[in-house]
Amino acid sequence: MGKDVIVACDFASAEQTFAFLDKFTGRKPFVKIGMELYYAEGPEIVRQIKARGHKIFLDLKLHDIPNTVKKAMAVLKNLDVDITNLHAAGATAMMQGALEGLTREDGTRPLLIAVTQLTSTDQESMERDILIKEPIDKVVMHYAMTAKNAGLDGIVCSPLEAGKVHDTCGKDFLTITPGVRFADGEVGDQKRVMTPAQAKEIGSDYIVVGRPITAAADPVAAYERCVAEFCD
Repeated sequence: MGKDVIVACDFASAEQTFAFLDKFTGRKPFVKIGMELYYAEGPEIVRQIKARGHKIFLDLKLHDIPNTVKKAMAVLKNLDVDITNLHAAGATAMMQGALEGLTREDGTRPLLIAVTQLTSTDQESMERDILIKEPIDKVVMHYAMTAKNAGLDGIVCSPLEAGKVHDTCGKDFLTITPGVRFADGEVGDQKRVMTPAQAKEIGSDYIVVGRPITAAADPVAAYERCVAEFCD
C-alpha cells in the first residue's frame, strides 16, 4: 500500500457512519474505525464497511497482558481489516503475542502498528502524569525501535516525528500520523499537528484525518483536498 489518507469515522452509530460514507460516490476512502463506533456497533460494522469496498484501519489500541492480547487479535484477524494496532507501552512480549494471534493459518495478516505517545500528549503531561522524564521525541523513537524489533510493521506517531522514525527504523517502517489539520482549520484538542502537505514532505506514509473531513460543510471536497495535498 502506498501513501493514503485515512478518514477517521468517529461516529456513534452505523446510521451516522453510512450517512457519511454514502456521500462518497467516487473514490472510496480508507476508513478508520475507532473505539466509539466499534463499541457501539460491534464487529458487524467492520464487515459492512468492508463489503462496501473500503480499506479499514481498526483502531482499538489493545493493551493488556500478552496472552489476552494474543487471543483478542486471534478474533480480530477474521474481520479482514487492513491495519490494526496496539500500545507499544505493552512491551515486547505483548507485541509478539499480538503478531502470533493476528497471523492466519495461511501466513497472511493485517498490518500491525504500535501507538507510541498519543498526539494529545505533550512533554509536560507526559512528565506530570506518567512520570516519563525523557524528551518526548526520544521516548517515541525508543518505542518505535522496540516495535520494529518485535516484528511490527510501523507506528502511530505525530507527523512531527515521522521523518525521524524513518531515519531511526528505516524507510519501510510505516508511519501513520494523526494530528493533521488544514492550514486554515481548527486545531481542536490535538497539541502536535501538521498540515497534509507538511506531513507528505516530512515522510508520513498515512495520515489520519477526522473532523477536518467529517465535520466539513462538504466532506467529499475536504477529502479530495487532503488527497491532493498528501498523495498527489
